[in-house]
Amino acid sequence: MKVSKSVKCAKFRKVANNFRPEPECFCLGVSHLLTGKVGNRGVFDRVFPPLLRTCALLSYFLVVVLTILSIESANAQDVALRYGTGVPAAVRIINDRGLRYLANSQMEDGGWAGAGSGPGVTGICVMALMASGEDPDFGPYATTIRKALRNIISNQDARTGYIGGTWGGHGSMYQHGFALLALSEAYGAVSERLLWEGSNIPPERRRTLSEALELAVRSSLTAQRKNPWGAWRYSPESQDADTTVAGTVLMGVLGARNAGIEIPNEAVDKAVNFFQTHTMQDGSVTYQMTSSHGGGLTRTAIGTLIYAIAKRKDTPEYKAASEFIKRRIDHRGTGHLFYNLYYMAQALFQSDFEAWKAWNQRTIEWLQKTQAEDGSFSSSHGRAYGTGMAILALALNYRLLPIYER
Repeated sequence: MKVSKSVKCAKFRKVANNFRPEPECFCLGVSHLLTGKVGNRGVFDRVFPPLLRTCALLSYFLVVVLTILSIESANAQDVALRYGTGVPAAVRIINDRGLRYLANSQMEDGGWAGAGSGPGVTGICVMALMASGEDPDFGPYATTIRKALRNIISNQDARTGYIGGTWGGHGSMYQHGFALLALSEAYGAVSERLLWEGSNIPPERRRTLSEALELAVRSSLTAQRKNPWGAWRYSPESQDADTTVAGTVLMGVLGARNAGIEIPNEAVDKAVNFFQTHTMQDGSVTYQMTSSHGGGLTRTAIGTLIYAIAKRKDTPEYKAASEFIKRRIDHRGTGHLFYNLYYMAQALFQSDFEAWKAWNQRTIEWLQKTQAEDGSFSSSHGRAYGTGMAILALALNYRLLPIYER
């Protein structure tokens, strides 16, 4: 049987005495069916008899439906990744009990007592209080949040922007870094008008969140410029650096950039380069070039997070570091447990969502067993620190703090 050359795509094969069009001809035929452009009716009827035309229409609509569902599924996965699909009840219980503890244990000056108390721990508590979406201006913890932010700001050096305190017997760049990150997360979320309402802190110790944040960033960048490594250690005057302090301060700087504060690209590049030079071939991140200082799981989680937030996921160091922590997903590091949980949660979420989900479930179960009756978590840096870090380790179930955006 000859098929008229006037019909496009006339590539047919004879199978069991019937003609079957090739895929591109089938698509054209369906298109003709839908548009009414049937051309040579006799030829079209021979190529697409009534039953086949019906099947073609059904197939076409099936393809359309499956395509739409595929797109919707992909969109749903993106939304689930960014916003979550619902917070587990166990997380809500741990979170609510922990927040009540923080609110009840806050001191009158807005800080918290404990071995590691200071503006950094206060900043950790601020982020914990905001992480589940409680209204920072009118919610149940609004007063607690405002008092804590006043404490951080009023203890900031008005000239240098440095936010003091000590951490485990060392200088306060740890404290400064966490306080800086808290200011970054609060900026734009907490009302400047309400921040100092009813406060008895002298006017000379007050400033807006914007002013405090810019001062803290300036202090961080000044310390970095003075440091020959282009990073940070315990003091703003330090001439050496390590990846734990550097990671804490750099996350604060990146948080400020995320909040809209102008950060020179050179500053971020120098700090990221510091991490790249300390990332080994196996993916582990050393403490300093001359000291490994332990197993390296937490430091490698810090490095993975830094690469992700600094938009360096295309680097070999990021790939190696993310694989390193994924291979050790069942470990919690040695010492500084809550510090490890805090960084592992973010690093796994940024690098491997499925790995984070498995880790998250095990962490929820562990925290359920270790939370005290009063809602707190005990740590070597005090209960406020332990409780704040535990809450933040679960905060990705809410995905509300800007720094947690993927």
